[in-house]
Parts: sequence; structure tokens; C-alpha cells
Amino acid sequence: MTSIPTVTLNDGTWFPELGFGTYNLTGDEGVDATAGAIAAGYRLLDTAVNYENEAVIGEAVRRSNVDRDDLLVATKLPGRDHGYDETIASARGSLERLGLDRIDLYLIHWPNPSIDKYLDSWRAMIRLRDEGLVRSIGVSNFTEAMLTRLIGETGVTPAVNQVEMHPYFPQAALRAYHAERGIRTESWSPLARRSELLAERVVGDIAVAHGVTPTQAVLRWHVQLGSTPIPKSAHAGRQRENADVFGFRLTDAEVTALSDLERGRLWDGDPDTHEEM
Repeated sequence: MTSIPTVTLNDGTWFPELGFGTYNLTGDEGVDATAGAIAAGYRLLDTAVNYENEAVIGEAVRRSNVDRDDLLVATKLPGRDHGYDETIASARGSLERLGLDRIDLYLIHWPNPSIDKYLDSWRAMIRLRDEGLVRSIGVSNFTEAMLTRLIGETGVTPAVNQVEMHPYFPQAALRAYHAERGIRTESWSPLARRSELLAERVVGDIAVAHGVTPTQAVLRWHVQLGSTPIPKSAHAGRQRENADVFGFRLTDAEVTALSDLERGRLWDGDPDTHEEM
């Protein structure tokens, strides 16, 4: 079992440097895969209402022999539930589906600016945190401008912003903004799924130099940039491989070489225009 290091969020809680993504993990296979990830050492489990697998993740947590306080279950508020009262109700629904007494990290999944209710949702999330139903609160897919507005109008800084990030889209400016304000960057699609990233020559050369796989080289890049990647795999061997990135270190030149692969977003997920309900 791999021991994954943790960092401290701006609210004083712990947060792993690498987590487990669960998108598309459903049914018995999803329960088995998530339970296997916990057994392999993963402590951050990332789900969402729109993944339709909160019950699956909750069942995996209950099957685990790991103490509940040593696991961090994250879920996300869908766009259709934006609004103060709607957010309270949505969180309670997530808790019921998870079968847990708290959400460890609650995120606004997408800002959906045309609806313009994410501030109301954020105020409701502050209440949920204060009442103990949620431990930490954050956002997903928020831009610098959106974060500035959120902080300026509520006085509460998100603990986490989960965003698209990989060597093709390293998010340097946003990461710098996060660092200045103590917001932890979390990376979705850290391996740039359905792309040729892992076949890039520079990725392969770096992997060979360290005696690791291309996947491990890229995940280590995330860790060294101060972002928590959440790779997903239902395969036990790949789960162990993905978590085993804390026994080597890339050089500064190698980190830069991977960042120099930048080409932009891969899936047209611009938070200013892309919205999900």
C-alpha cells in the first residue's frame, strides 16, 4: 500500500497530494474499484451528483476497513441546484445517497455564469460548513475573475479549485493566483484523456530517465507544481502505479519541458461559456 502525503488547506484541514477520480465508475464494478483504491492507499475519493455514483462511493467507504476520519469524500453541486435553498437541499440529497454523516469537501461543479447563482450557492455552502454537514468547501472550474468576486462578496476563500490541468494545459496564471490566496489546485483529467500526451517523446524520455512509466512522470509533474491530480482507473495494477509517484523527483528542467507542451484546453470547457446542469 502506498502512503500518499498530505498538505494543509487554508481552512486547516488535511488534503492528499493525489486522489482517486470516480467518473464513470458505477455499479458493482465501481464499488469494487473504489474499495480497491482505498486498499491501495488512496484517501481522497472524488465524486459528483452528475456522475450518478455517490451511492457507489458511499458503499465502498462502508466496505473499507479504513477509519472514516482517514478518508476524504468529495462531491459536487450540479448546476440545476444552484441557489441558496436549492444548495442546502442538494447537499442533503448527496449525504443521503452517500449514506454518510458529512461531506468532507463540497464543490460547486461549474459556475454557470448565465444563471448567476453561484454566490447564493456559496453562501449556502458556508452555512453547511458551519453546521458541520460539510467539512471543507471549494469550487470547480472557476476563473480568476469568478474567484475574486466570490471572495470579495462573501469574505470566504475556497479551499480548493478543481480545474482541467495537464501538460497540454498547465494553468500557470491560475495556479499563481491560487498560490497567492492559499487555494489548493486540484487537477481533473490530469493525464489528458483521449489525447496523445503519454506518447509524447519528452514524456517518454523523462520516464526512462527515472525508471518510471509515462503516466507516473506526468502525475509527478502535477505533484511538483503543487496540484492534486485525481486519476481514475478500475484496474488494481494501474491504481497502484498511479499512486506510486512519491519516490522520485523531476528536475526543474523536466518540469519545464512538460509544461512547454502547452496547447490549451482540450474539451472546450471554458467556464465563461461552458455550462452543465
